[in-house]
Amino acid sequence: MRCLNPLDRSKKPMKNLLKSPLPIKLIFICVVIFSTLQACDDESVDPIAIVDTDNDGIPDGEDNCPETSNPNQEDTDNDGVGDVCDAPDITDSDNDGIPDSEDNCPTIANPNQEDDDNNGIGNACEDTPNTTPLFPCVNGMAGPYPCNGYDLMSHISINILGQPNAEGNDSWGWTDSTTGHEYALVGTTQGTAFVDITDPINPILLGRLASANSSSNGNIWRDVKVYNDYAFIVSEASGHGMQVFDLTRLRNVTNPPQNFTADTHYTGFGSAHNIVINEDSGYAYIVGTSRNGTFAGGPLFINIQNPLNPVNEGGFFGYSHDAQVLNYNGPDSDYNGQEILIGSNENEVVIVNVTDKANPEIISSIAYNNIGYTHQGWFTEDLNYFLLGDETDEQSFGGNTRTIVFDFSDLDNPAFHMTYNGPTAAIDHNGYVKVDTFYIANYSAGVRFVDISAIASGTMTETGYFDTYPANNSTSFHGAWNVYPYFASGNIVVSDIESGLFIVRKQN
Repeated sequence: MRCLNPLDRSKKPMKNLLKSPLPIKLIFICVVIFSTLQACDDESVDPIAIVDTDNDGIPDGEDNCPETSNPNQEDTDNDGVGDVCDAPDITDSDNDGIPDSEDNCPTIANPNQEDDDNNGIGNACEDTPNTTPLFPCVNGMAGPYPCNGYDLMSHISINILGQPNAEGNDSWGWTDSTTGHEYALVGTTQGTAFVDITDPINPILLGRLASANSSSNGNIWRDVKVYNDYAFIVSEASGHGMQVFDLTRLRNVTNPPQNFTADTHYTGFGSAHNIVINEDSGYAYIVGTSRNGTFAGGPLFINIQNPLNPVNEGGFFGYSHDAQVLNYNGPDSDYNGQEILIGSNENEVVIVNVTDKANPEIISSIAYNNIGYTHQGWFTEDLNYFLLGDETDEQSFGGNTRTIVFDFSDLDNPAFHMTYNGPTAAIDHNGYVKVDTFYIANYSAGVRFVDISAIASGTMTETGYFDTYPANNSTSFHGAWNVYPYFASGNIVVSDIESGLFIVRKQN
């Protein structure tokens, strides 16, 4: 006899029954169950077992995590294993203690997870500039350029920076404190070029700012300095005044090179040879203005604390060719906290207290032997010594490049300290100090690097050079005009009259 399964709805009697009225259904089901139990009394029946170990309503056979309750069966990664049963990702590819799932740079160890630009990518994984030089300095040459200890990272010719037949002149640098990018600001006879040198192998000419006086021949003398993310530019071009340019605009150049316009054009003076800025006080000092002007070419005091609204606050009488101005904190305690100007004034060096702009006071002055043209100078970092370049003494008196060093430990009584003579007869132009190195733009001899760590004992030693003008080292006005050594990266900007922009770097 075959046993009837009362719950087997595939049987036609049961299907027909389910269509009957409810009382009949109930009576019939009871009869069938009773009859079936009697009919199968001697036959065993296997029970149907439903196992749900975690009691979440999902049978173990269907549960993607049978031992842990998860009634909603979440499986985010679709791996067939419920989220509550997935093991946490503990893979740490770079072994820095940060799981790959949380690491902002999973392939390079960076346990502190630095991310300076907050873009979700750790500093260690950001694209790093290529530091392979265009021409390394090997056996005294970097490509076609004589060198010692300094590599050529890249070069942009003057005809790209400016117009055809342009010449180069001054240069300066700006580091964007927000992005860390580095920019070279390069003067030409027609205007100012702005170059992103963050990747020194692949510099980008972002654009040009035309001269405020657009004479067809341009003007060889142009000078640029920086204060609070603005560039300030002067020129000896007639009526040029001072251009003010917001350097943060360089962040957003999408289709270089662009033709820029100035954000402000200050016309409180006309031509000027140079501009000096004390970034600590927020004053620009305009030097080499017209000798027929109020101060006969002496420094003009321009308040630039609001860069877009420069204010003239006076000046100092007597022609000055170049200067350095700083808030003094040096060995002469009489002047600590004062704003001091050191003027290179054609035939002497003049020390002036310019703290009170309405009443500047001469502290002292000093001359020296064989004066050609007292051109430009710079303090050592301890403010004990001042290194001066005379631009025409090599022509007038012969001999090799000469740097005159004064002892300025007592500003009231400056004294001659020593003379340094370089290895060539080339004319020195602009020089700057960074830590214990004196960087000299040395015209036809390129840029020279001089160790001044033993200057107190009367010793200065050339330790390297990069010659941007390989034709010769003659006593002539060709080659390197300026050098800017203050980038944290070690990039050094050199502007050359005939050849434009060079980016060099000390060899490792």
